[in-house]
Amino acid sequence: MTYSVVDAASFEGRRKPIAAELGARAIRLNRFDSQPEQEGFAHDERESGQEEIYVPVAGSGFIRIGEEQVPLEPGRFVLVSADETRQVVAGPEGLSYVVVGAAVADAS
Repeated sequence: MTYSVVDAASFEGRRKPIAAELGARAIRLNRFDSQPEQEGFAHDERESGQEEIYVPVAGSGFIRIGEEQVPLEPGRFVLVSADETRQVVAGPEGLSYVVVGAAVADAS
């Protein structure tokens, strides 16, 4: 069996490229540790074609998807399609979350 292990605590900064550090080739997974009230970068994934699942692991906040705000807290999973603009905003105690992304295969 082949496996690899990485600890999030071994990274500095807000973004932690977990899957890349593990050597994953098909999976994209990053962990973000946001300070209280910190706003992430508003973006979409049209260029990459990735849909993304946001998984809060500690703290709280919300994700702005288009004009809507969806609360983020541990136990909630949010799927965002590649064409939607999204922005994560941490709450007053900060927010740690994982983002898993993969490109959608062309159905044609």
